[in-house]
Amino acid sequence: MPERIRFHLDENVDPAIAFALRRAGIDVTTSQQINLLAESDTVQLDFARTQARILVTHDDDFLIFNSQRTDHSRIAYCQKNVKSIGYIVRMLMLLYEVATLEEMKGRVEYL
Repeated sequence: MPERIRFHLDENVDPAIAFALRRAGIDVTTSQQINLLAESDTVQLDFARTQARILVTHDDDFLIFNSQRTDHSRIAYCQKNVKSIGYIVRMLMLLYEVATLEEMKGRVEYL
């Protein structure tokens, strides 16, 4: 059985998204929760990669990492203040339902 997707939300993502995903039974960590506030993008990516999590972010810098590194964790990206919290939650839940962790390796999912 494929490994289920788990998420890590960086500090720019609204905590309400983590709350909603957890209510749906999805494993989620946040930068606030694990004391990664103000840590570099590299530290955020390394945490997500070592923990086999999809990094959820609004930060364009991670798109640059995607183009430069192939060993990054999986990334789910949404431009800040463009989509509602409800929309982002629905898209992440859909991703959780239809994709596997292995399928997401080295990939950016644009929400």
